Amino acid sequence: MPQVPHLQNSQNRLLIKGGEVVNADGREKADVYVEDSVIRQVGKNLEVPGGTRTIDATGKLVIPGGIDSHTHCQMPFFGTQAIDDFYIGTKAALAGGTTMIIDFVIPAKGESLVEAYKKWRSWADPKVCCDYSLHMAVTHWNEKVREEMKIVTGEEFGINSFKVFMAYKDVMQLDDHEIIECFKTARAVGGIGQVHAENGDVIVENQKKLLAKGITGPEGHPLSRPEEVEEEATTRACLIAGQTKCPLYVVHVMSKSAAAVIMNKRKEGTVIFGEPIAASLACNGTHYYHTCWKHAAAYVLSPPLREDVTTPEYLMELLARGDLDCTGTDNCTFSSAQKALGINDFTKIPNGVNGLEDRMSVIWEKGVVTGMMSPERYVAVTSTTAAKIFNLYPKKGVIAPGSDADIVIWDPSRTRVISKDTHHHAVDFNIFEGMEVHGIAEWVITGGRVVVEEGQVKVGRGTGRFVPTPPFSPYVYDRVKAAEEAQQRLWVPVLRSEEDMYVDMNGPQPNMNDEEKPTNQHETSISLEEHAAPRVDEEREKKPAIDSKPQIRVRNPPGGRSSIMF
Repeated sequence: MPQVPHLQNSQNRLLIKGGEVVNADGREKADVYVEDSVIRQVGKNLEVPGGTRTIDATGKLVIPGGIDSHTHCQMPFFGTQAIDDFYIGTKAALAGGTTMIIDFVIPAKGESLVEAYKKWRSWADPKVCCDYSLHMAVTHWNEKVREEMKIVTGEEFGINSFKVFMAYKDVMQLDDHEIIECFKTARAVGGIGQVHAENGDVIVENQKKLLAKGITGPEGHPLSRPEEVEEEATTRACLIAGQTKCPLYVVHVMSKSAAAVIMNKRKEGTVIFGEPIAASLACNGTHYYHTCWKHAAAYVLSPPLREDVTTPEYLMELLARGDLDCTGTDNCTFSSAQKALGINDFTKIPNGVNGLEDRMSVIWEKGVVTGMMSPERYVAVTSTTAAKIFNLYPKKGVIAPGSDADIVIWDPSRTRVISKDTHHHAVDFNIFEGMEVHGIAEWVITGGRVVVEEGQVKVGRGTGRFVPTPPFSPYVYDRVKAAEEAQQRLWVPVLRSEEDMYVDMNGPQPNMNDEEKPTNQHETSISLEEHAAPRVDEEREKKPAIDSKPQIRVRNPPGGRSSIMF
């Protein structure tokens, strides 16, 4: 390996040698040279400066750092906040091989989108250990929100995705007409619509019924949110997206039926992306019926895990073959003490589970180790596709010259057992507890800095940076353009000659002055004389009214005579 003199500090230079570089579009035996937080060279026999630090990756895979497209660090919820803040959350992410997160700004109802954005940035910037971007939730609708959506897509703010909730009634839920306006605006500014798809009105009714029957434990959560509640809302969201021509990203796909809706609507030409999460790919809803309340409550998230134990494998198959697109975690962790806010009422259990640290290993185990997914597809679903959808590619999501040096040296031969006792989260429970997984992030590099070295985590608070997501992602809007062109080919007026358009305007017309009574067998004669001009009995009016309905005798209603008094 030839080296040339260089005066720059070697701390800024790394050579990853002897590994197999795996990208979404292929793999090759190659070395990777990093300088000043950027990948400079990928290939063999690289010429690098003297004093460059070398990492031996022989027998290992060199892959792009993971991108978790769905996190909620220190999110306020149900009177508390997620216990993993931006420092703990991103530290856990790096430990598992995720080098970037996309979190959510969630304004309170009536709160300014811009002010909420500033609040989230003030929480995140001093704490993040890796790069991050933000989605924007739209929790209420008015013209100010529309204008602020336009503002936050600008360079100063850098947000290109807008999430609506079809659940959490009276807190975050939007009605259909509001979602339509939101998606129309998102489309106009080059954004992406996102949806939490559950029928919130049905959920509220189910919750009332279950509580009335004395069902207060975590089992009430899935019972109040059955699979059809997710399916119906997904259908409605896809319909609205298709009609408004807004590209749609369905977050946390949790069921077979919701996934089927996405696949079918895609075939009809709607631009839709589906995101299963680590939990839905590895866990099922039988946990809600565990006799240990703490155990059952730990799995409460929305939509819930499904009781059909074949669901995780089914969703993984769809992800492997491209019917679903990329993976997040919906990481929103609450301790057992926080979950106990709902110990006597399941509707008050804070919703959320872990996943940031374990996503990469869980998907490798359930996807690649089982033979369902190639390593290339694994890179796509854990990193590259998210980078493309949210317009971060090729700065993120690929090992290539000019890309950010977010790199994982992955050892597919090593194993570990997931446990709350060893994870880096602040939460005291892990939904993957006891799962043995192949695949370890042995070395993790973010922004050119080594933050995990042979499994040891060494991070710095506030060393990550905010990364804007520009509007009009080519990966998304090339599809939107193709869908619109396909529709235009169908929206063709029928050509009609003058003869075709002829209508005899002197043809029969109804006689609007005809006062003859009907003479057919349905002839009716209802006496409404007293009803039309009621006579007031002043004495009677002074008495309490028991039944003040007018008495009308129906003499000849359709179907026969009657003597019933109304």
